[in-house]
Amino acid sequence: MPPIRFDPHAPLQFVINGAAGQNDADTKRAAIETALTLAGRRAELHVARPQDLAQVARECAAAARAAGSAVVAVGGDGTINTVAQAAHGAGCAMGVMPQGTFNYFARTHGIPPEPAAAIAALLAATPRPVQIGLVNRKVFLVNASLGLYPELLQDREAFKARFGRSRPVAMLSGLVTLLREHRQLKLRIERGGQARDVRTPTLFVGNNRLQLEQIGVHTSGGVETGCVAAVMLRPIGTFAMLQLLLRGALGSLGEAEDVETFGFDRMVVQPSLAFGMRRIKVAVDGEVLWMRAPLRFEVAEVPLYLLAPARRFDDGEGGS
Repeated sequence: MPPIRFDPHAPLQFVINGAAGQNDADTKRAAIETALTLAGRRAELHVARPQDLAQVARECAAAARAAGSAVVAVGGDGTINTVAQAAHGAGCAMGVMPQGTFNYFARTHGIPPEPAAAIAALLAATPRPVQIGLVNRKVFLVNASLGLYPELLQDREAFKARFGRSRPVAMLSGLVTLLREHRQLKLRIERGGQARDVRTPTLFVGNNRLQLEQIGVHTSGGVETGCVAAVMLRPIGTFAMLQLLLRGALGSLGEAEDVETFGFDRMVVQPSLAFGMRRIKVAVDGEVLWMRAPLRFEVAEVPLYLLAPARRFDDGEGGS
């Protein structure tokens, strides 16, 4: 597929997640409009309620493709994922103004977390191809997983609602989740023409080198260069799970005997489900979804075209 058409003078399409409330959305809109006016750039700004976000993203992506412009996500990982799905489907460029907690995707691709710096980088950037992963055709930019990790995410959202959004809160919620007893998944994994049966509390598939390296996972396949990375835990108890959590915090998870990692470009996962069940809970870039089994993980043949600086700054800084 040839590179997409991009006219730097065409109006950008901004999609702003209005979940935080009208006042917050108005503040973001005003800051973006000011920056655009100073830069002499045209844009259309759309504030979307969470239930309308996917539809608004698709409409904006279609408008961006028609104009040879880009659709820009303003929000956290879930918003960025939704806009990426729309942009990839429409075949238009995409920009990002990150508003999340960890911002792995933005940091990996050199996009600053501060709004003023992010929009300055956006307006100076040109589209470049970046790898995306798919699970049952659903885009994931950072990771997709089943088992324990979706439970961690659901507990984290509950803690955020009660105690606020911060990294310490996220870590505390993770600790509470790990202290509970968890069932083991029974999975049949098919890749490279071979199949095997495994038991594991979680299967994690990563498409972001920065996130994987921070927890100490290195694979033979090059993540973001044609492969994604799978991380599986062997069946272990609570104390061993806590030890793995500590290893992850210290950046040495991949060295643990109870952790298996491997790179791949395509993999089919068939979970053993209860009678009558056809769907399984899957976490995709921080959002928990129900997906029909089997799960087909793959690297997308067509990349996402991202408005990003030529220089990447994956030094571990910049999240908030």
